[in-house]
Order: sequence, then structure tokens, then C-alpha cells
Amino acid sequence: MTKEIPSARRELIESRLLAGEAVSSTALASEFAVSEDAVRRDLRALAAQGTCRRVYGGAVPIGAGSTPIAARLSEDSEEKRALAKAAMTLISPGSFVFIDNGSTNVLAAEFLPDDADLSVATNSVHAAARLATRQDVPFVLLGGGVDLAIGGCVDGTAIEALSRLNIDLCLLGACAVSAERGASAFDAADAAFKRALVGQSRCKVVLVSNDKLTATAPFTVADLDSIDHIVLSHDAPTSQVAELERAGVKILRAAAPQAN
Repeated sequence: MTKEIPSARRELIESRLLAGEAVSSTALASEFAVSEDAVRRDLRALAAQGTCRRVYGGAVPIGAGSTPIAARLSEDSEEKRALAKAAMTLISPGSFVFIDNGSTNVLAAEFLPDDADLSVATNSVHAAARLATRQDVPFVLLGGGVDLAIGGCVDGTAIEALSRLNIDLCLLGACAVSAERGASAFDAADAAFKRALVGQSRCKVVLVSNDKLTATAPFTVADLDSIDHIVLSHDAPTSQVAELERAGVKILRAAAPQAN
């Protein structure tokens, strides 16, 4: 019985969040006659699975498309891996490469060539973790406060550190991409960091999964004139690809997954 009560409580909290309600730790603790620590454990678990975003005093629902990085990384799809591999063809030997936050960019950290004399910087703790396990590519992790939903540092401290870098090529994260609006992001601070990253980078590359071609996000990152290459999936929708091509952006198509 003791296992069923926390499960039922968590399911009820989840149902409220999915209905678009914000929740308060204090109010929930009073309602269920449990400690706030117990409620906070529930909210941590729900945030980890992408149901909500924790804020001071409780949690708020996740907006459409703004799933936390921890949940997106669990979706290690063949599409994202193909995009990451394709981007490697754009990196010249001896380059200083920046890996921005984003689940596809994190995968790119695995595919950086180890024989190209690259230097790497990132603000993504997940990309840094994967680079650390390789131990064959030197890298710098930008400091600052870590936004757990985004998966890295995007605050003023990170932007200040970024301003001292001369980046040859950046893998720029984006939540939505279109011919009309360019690259956009769901989070204002994340978008501000990305705009600064565009300004510090000679070549900007965006890895775009198919879902981002139909998404919309409120905060502008860069127009298409500021982006050098967009890497698309082999089966990207024809209409969106045509619009991007008419806008003059350089498009690289990822290879189709090989049949087993």
C-alpha cells in the first residue's frame, strides 16, 4: 500500500500539469498531508520525464516543444545521429569548434574526428560529458549557472566567456527553423546566448530534424542570412526544403539510414 499512495499522488499531480496547471509544493503538501520534501521528489521525477519544469515553490507545465534536454536525449534517434554525422563534413582540420546546447548537437560530440587537430568549446554539460569520455579531443566548458531544462549555461557569465572566443565553426542549436523566421528558440535566455554565439562565429551550422521545420518558437536567434549551412534529414518535407532553398540557404542532406 505504501508504494501505491506515492504513485497515485504523482499521477494526480501529473494530470494537473498536463492540463496546463501550475502547481505549488506547499499547497500539494497540505492537500496530500505529506512533507514538502515528498512533493519535491514527485516534481523532480516529473521534470526528469519531461512533464514539467521546476520553478521556485513548485512546477509549471512544459510548453509545446520545450521538452527538457534530459527527456530529449532519451530519444536517441537514427535521424539525429545521421544529422550529426553529416555535419562533420563541414568541419575543417585545425578548426576551433563550438557545440551549442541541443540534443542533436550533443550527439555531434561523439562524431568529431580525432585526427583533425580540433579545439572545442561548449556550454552544454551533456556535450562536455561525452567529450570527457572520449579523452581525445581537447575542449573548454563555459561556466555560469546551469539551466537544467536547457542542459547548459546561457546566463550573463556564459555570454561574457563567449565574448572572448574566436570561433571558426559553431553547431548552433535551434528549436524551430523556417524560411520566414530563420532560427528560433523557446527560451529567452537561451536565444540571447545563441545570438551572441552567432556574433562570435565565422561559420554557423544548424542541424535540423524534421519536427523543427514545422515548429514555431517565440524568440529569434538568427535570420537565414546569418546561417551558413542547414543540415536536413534525407526525408525532410519537400515543401519546407524548397522554401529554404528559395531563401538562398546552403543545405546539406544527411544520409538515409542503412537497412539492416
